Amino acid sequence: MTRVASANTRGGSACTYSVVINRLSVAVTAGTAGGPAFRNTLSAGDRNALALAFFFASLDRDPQLADKIVVIDDPMTSLDEHRALTTIQEVRRLVDRVAQVIVLSHSKAFLAHLWEGADRLTRSAFRIIRRDDGSTLEPWEVTRDCITDHDRRHALVIEYLARPDPAKEREAATALRHILEAFVRVAYPDNFPPGSLLGPFLNICRQHVDTNQEVLDGTDISELQDLLEYANRFHHDTNPVYQTEYINDQELRMYCERTLHFARR
Repeated sequence: MTRVASANTRGGSACTYSVVINRLSVAVTAGTAGGPAFRNTLSAGDRNALALAFFFASLDRDPQLADKIVVIDDPMTSLDEHRALTTIQEVRRLVDRVAQVIVLSHSKAFLAHLWEGADRLTRSAFRIIRRDDGSTLEPWEVTRDCITDHDRRHALVIEYLARPDPAKEREAATALRHILEAFVRVAYPDNFPPGSLLGPFLNICRQHVDTNQEVLDGTDISELQDLLEYANRFHHDTNPVYQTEYINDQELRMYCERTLHFARR
């Protein structure tokens, strides 16, 4: 900030100031027509970040902060993604300095991240739901919303192996290709970027066998090919009648075990 000056108004003492943006002094007030002003120089995200920074700074100057309940309403609105972690860290630091912190947000991902680092003994989570002509609060199971599709598929296959259920077997069979794709995406990101398919990936692997650029050896290539051949029977891209493909329980159990073993290497 620059050009900070005191001012007397009808409402009492105040101050005026400008904000230095890219080495240019920009007045917070409207400014001259067509010239640089606070509202046309900063993006919505920058303005929100600055307002949030002022809010945290004002808390630092409160002598009775330890007795206060601080409510933060949707701090991620218009904020850029790279500011999310910093905001979460600031909120966490605040928790130990005040009586209570209440955070409201439309972003489940933001709240889940905040929840994961909070004290398990003192944290609580609620969601606002529509009820009749108004709304009400009910407990929110945060961990359920933190689970990814890959987590669900993996748990589904594990559950099927432990307790075979004819009602779940088609879901388990359909999950196998997704599990393989997720594993290869993490294990070999250079050779399997987003949007890639396992068939072309296998061709790349075959081309580099026994070279200094080898991705999978011959044994692993053969195993992945077998697993993919089975999984493709239950995928809409490779089998138009995948929803009615016959399933043999013993065969499915074998390929579930082999898929999980391959993805645990």
